[in-house]
Amino acid sequence: MLTGLIKKELLALRRDMHALAALFLMPLLFIVVMSLALKNVYDPPLRVLRYAVDVRDAGPAAQDLLRLWQQGHGQPQPLPADWQAQLRRGALAYVIVLESGLSHELAQLSNPREPFIRLLAEPGIDGNLFNALKAEAQAIAGQLKARGALQTLGETMAPQPNAQRLVLAERFTDPRAEGRTGGPRPTSVQQNVAAWLVFGMFFVIAAITNLFVEERRCGALARLKGLGVPDAALLASKALPYFGVNLLQAALMLMVGAWLMPLLGGDALAFDRVHWPALVLVVCAVSAAAVSLALMLSCLVRTHAQASAVWPVLNILMAAIGGIMVPTFVMPVAMQALARWSPMNWGLEGLLSVLLRGGGVAEAAPHAARLLAFAAVMLMLAWLLFKRTAK
Repeated sequence: MLTGLIKKELLALRRDMHALAALFLMPLLFIVVMSLALKNVYDPPLRVLRYAVDVRDAGPAAQDLLRLWQQGHGQPQPLPADWQAQLRRGALAYVIVLESGLSHELAQLSNPREPFIRLLAEPGIDGNLFNALKAEAQAIAGQLKARGALQTLGETMAPQPNAQRLVLAERFTDPRAEGRTGGPRPTSVQQNVAAWLVFGMFFVIAAITNLFVEERRCGALARLKGLGVPDAALLASKALPYFGVNLLQAALMLMVGAWLMPLLGGDALAFDRVHWPALVLVVCAVSAAAVSLALMLSCLVRTHAQASAVWPVLNILMAAIGGIMVPTFVMPVAMQALARWSPMNWGLEGLLSVLLRGGGVAEAAPHAARLLAFAAVMLMLAWLLFKRTAK
C-alpha cells in the first residue's frame, strides 16, 4: 500500500513542471547568480584598489615595508598635493602614511607606544576591505619588527614583539569604524551554496501544499480514507518521496558549487576537509524539518489561496531572519540573536560547520538535533490536524 501511494506522489510531482522547476532550477540559479555577484564582498579585491603612500621616513625598514606592501597591492599612485580631498571624495581608496621614526621603531625590541603607520581609508570603503587592509598592515609590521629583533638578539633569544599598536587604521572621516571579529568567514560560494541549498529544500512546502490541497478539493483524500488507508500511511506516502527529492536536490547543489562555479569564474566548493557522515546528517535533518513543516502547513490550509498566502511569507521570513539572504556575520547583535530562532539558520550553520570549519558529527549534532526536534513537533501537529481535517 505504501509503495503504491509513494508512486502516486512521484507521478504527480513529475507531471507538475512548475514544482520541479522551483525545487531544482530556482536554488541552482540563486547559487550561481549570488555567488558571482557577491564574490568581491567575501573575497575583497585588495590589489585593484587605488592607493597612495606618503613616505616621511627614508630608512631601510620603511622601504622594506613599502616593498612588501607593493608585492600584494601593485604600484601606488603618485601622491597628489590634495590627497586628503581626493580621499574624502573616493578618488583614492586609501593612503598609507609612514611617519618619521618608523625604521627606528621597527628595530626596537620594546612594544611601540604610538603608531608610526597610518592607514587612512575613504569614508565609503567596504568594512571587509577596511579590516583586511588593517590586518595586512599589522602583519607586515609585525614581520619586520620580529626580523629586527632576530638581528639584534639572535634567533634563540628573540621575543615576539607586538606590532598592533604600531598601526593606526581609520576611515578618513569616521575614526570610530571598527570591524567585528569572529570565526572564519565563508567564501561567496560556501555561503551561497549552503544558504540557497537550505532555502531550496524548504521550497518543498510549495509542492506538498499544492498537491495536498488539490487532493482534498477533488475528494482523493476522502476516498483513500474511506478505503481504510491509515492516517500514518497517508502522511508517510507524502513525506518519504519529498525527503528523497530533497536529498537529490542537495546533491545537485553541492555539485554545482564544486564543478560548475569554477567554470563560471567563481571559487570552487572544496570537499577535501569535509566529514561526509556529518554532512549527510545535516542534510537529512534539514530535509526532515522542511518536509515536516510542509506537512503541517498542508494540513492547516484548506484552499490554494490560503496556501499561496502562507508558505511564501513564511519561507521568505525564515530566510531573511536566518541568514540566508543576509549573512548573519554582518547583522547587528540583536538580529544575530533573532536568527537563532529560524530553522533555516540551524540548517545553514550546520552546513557551514561542515563545509567551512571542517567539523565532524560532534560539531554538526547540535544543529541537527534542533532540526530533528523541530521536525518531530511539526509531524505531531500535522498528524493531529490531519485527523481532524481529512474526514
